[in-house]
Amino acid sequence: MKNLSVTTFIHILFSIAISILITTFLLFLSWDRDRQKIDEFKHYQLLSIMFLSRLVSLPNESELKTLYKELKVIPVEKSEVKRLKEVIKKQGETIFSGGTALGQVKVYALLGVRYIYVQELTYNLMLKDNRKKSYFFEIAISTGIFLILVLLLLYIAILRKLYPLKTLHTQIDSFAKGNVNQHISYRYDDEIGKIAQNFDRAICHINELTNSKNLFMRNIMHELKTPITKGRIIAEMVKERDHKKVLINAFERMNELITELAQIERVTTGSFEPNSQEISLDALIRRTRELLLGRRDQVTIEVQDQMLFTDVKLFTLVLKNLMDNGIKYSRDHHVLLKSRGGVLEICSAGERLEHPLSFYLEPFSQEEKRSQGFGLGLYIVDTILKKLHYTLGYRYEKGQNIFTISLHDR
Repeated sequence: MKNLSVTTFIHILFSIAISILITTFLLFLSWDRDRQKIDEFKHYQLLSIMFLSRLVSLPNESELKTLYKELKVIPVEKSEVKRLKEVIKKQGETIFSGGTALGQVKVYALLGVRYIYVQELTYNLMLKDNRKKSYFFEIAISTGIFLILVLLLLYIAILRKLYPLKTLHTQIDSFAKGNVNQHISYRYDDEIGKIAQNFDRAICHINELTNSKNLFMRNIMHELKTPITKGRIIAEMVKERDHKKVLINAFERMNELITELAQIERVTTGSFEPNSQEISLDALIRRTRELLLGRRDQVTIEVQDQMLFTDVKLFTLVLKNLMDNGIKYSRDHHVLLKSRGGVLEICSAGERLEHPLSFYLEPFSQEEKRSQGFGLGLYIVDTILKKLHYTLGYRYEKGQNIFTISLHDR
């Protein structure tokens, strides 16, 4: 029940309520029909006893009229009795038959009218039941239908009142999927409208902060590029080899940071979508080795070729970062790239990671002993793989750090 949506819960609630009401109504009608049959039987049984007992005393015309009035019947014209008997014989239905030693009484139903035939030694009477029709059954049916209609109207009214929630959910889901220009619409000033209004304000505020952050990032990266380039050129002019090496390393590290920040800014943009295409794993690895420049010999490839549907540039960047890390931090500055089924493994000899993998997937996280990098490599790798619907894993086995990419997670 906890995971049911509000709409589904209302569907179930009203379905149960309407089902209970209809069932109760049908049971009531069945009970009322049986009650009417019992009451009718008792009435005609009493009528037959009274008629037969009164007729024994040979009542005159005036006494018969009084009896008819008491029992709420009217006599059928003698000229109509014979014809009526023929019609009853063909179309009528006997609903009561009773009597005593004094005579017999039968009640017939014909076209919704009750006819009472009294047969006694002296009298043969055809009477018509003149009781007023009871509308209790019709009233019960009308009441039941009215209650069902009221429930249905309440059900529709509640669904219409909650319908904006569906629209709100669709719009919020669109924003969550990267449509940063999504506008949350609201028509009424009720609770749902106030939620939509506040959410729309939050989206506007988030967009303002994002735009401000992006503008800041782009400006600072642009402004830093020029002094770093100048500093790199000046560093080449330094004659002292040790000082020159320190300066060059410092400028290269700053340039690497700017590049990583640019990659983060691009990949983490909400509206970013990978440009996927079909390519072989072998071709991806060849492109990655070209980016390693003078370190190609430090990578051993043992991969079974297979076709992938992915963003070539991003996946190449992932492999390059993982290989770079392996070369930098392994004991022998060597990396083994191999595949096992649908899993790609990047292996390098070294000490086990001190913290769980999740620690290194946070931006700017790195162990104090490292002297290179800015702690953004694995964060970028993990972010890209999530965009490509792959999973980054890690295990330590036989003195090797093994990073894995599950290629079947798409």
